[in-house]
Amino acid sequence: MPHIQQLSSHVADLIAAGEVVERPASVVKELVENAIDAGASAIVVEIQRGGMGLIRVTDNGCGIAPEELPTAFLRHATSKLRTAEDLAKIGTLGFRGEALAAISAVSRVDVLTRRPGDTTGSAIHGEGGHMEPVREEGAPEGTTIRVADLFYNTPARLKFMKKDSAETAAVAGLMQHLALSHPDVSFKWNPPCTPPWAGNSPKRWCRYRVGAGTSRCGAL
Repeated sequence: MPHIQQLSSHVADLIAAGEVVERPASVVKELVENAIDAGASAIVVEIQRGGMGLIRVTDNGCGIAPEELPTAFLRHATSKLRTAEDLAKIGTLGFRGEALAAISAVSRVDVLTRRPGDTTGSAIHGEGGHMEPVREEGAPEGTTIRVADLFYNTPARLKFMKKDSAETAAVAGLMQHLALSHPDVSFKWNPPCTPPWAGNSPKRWCRYRVGAGTSRCGAL
């Protein structure tokens, strides 16, 4: 009869990642919501291969303190809760502190960030949940998170992924929803945007600014 034993932290992280990260659109949702919670007024989302190859989210929010970067990738590490009473007055999109830990467990992650007022930025790299030391690096104000090779270390998850076009469409639908629900934020993302009037136009960026009454595409 099998003995009961506690799972290793690595296996537990992979299981938790499966609950938070179901597909590339899940990653985009978590990262964009973090950017909104950070006070960003402009967010850029870039993906390749439907998000399986690359997801990059750039914002002009408040940034992350260098000493807090490693902590940000620990499970249940968050700036949005302090006490049990805070659970009754949640005012942010996310609060569990699981997103970055879950994403980093099943991908290769790079973060580049700088707070307003800081003279230099900070960067950190991680693979499969193992984070390297923080290093100084030049950066604009805000945060850029790059997620590459999603599910590279969990091959079984790859079997459940749809075609790149389907994953791209899922991200497109998510971006439209986020733009409509946050009219004070400017969203921009890079998969080909082909509105009915565009015809055979070159590759375009999709820009959403609902508060300004626009949803347009700009040719590269």
